[in-house]
Amino acid sequence: MLVGFFLRVAATAAVLAVICAIALTTPQPALAAVSGVCAAAYLVLTRTTVTRPTAVGITGFAVVGVLATTLPPGSSWLPLLAPVAVVLGIGVALSPFLRAED
Repeated sequence: MLVGFFLRVAATAAVLAVICAIALTTPQPALAAVSGVCAAAYLVLTRTTVTRPTAVGITGFAVVGVLATTLPPGSSWLPLLAPVAVVLGIGVALSPFLRAED
């Protein structure tokens, strides 16, 4: 793993190996989410520092992934929630650009 800090290709190969291991097995959703968070943070750390927006994005995708696997497939209220979630996601993504500059 430490080789990835000096050779970025090794870090990418390590993350791809984790993705393959998760795809070929059937882990619990929480374990897959934690593995994804660690892999994403590792890739970010090999290239730059982790900033607050990066950490929020990584955590948000992990939470959405866990929720998507724990909800029953036939939820009738899900189509009502999806547009609201998209608008909120766009608002969060654009919030750094919409701040008023003094």
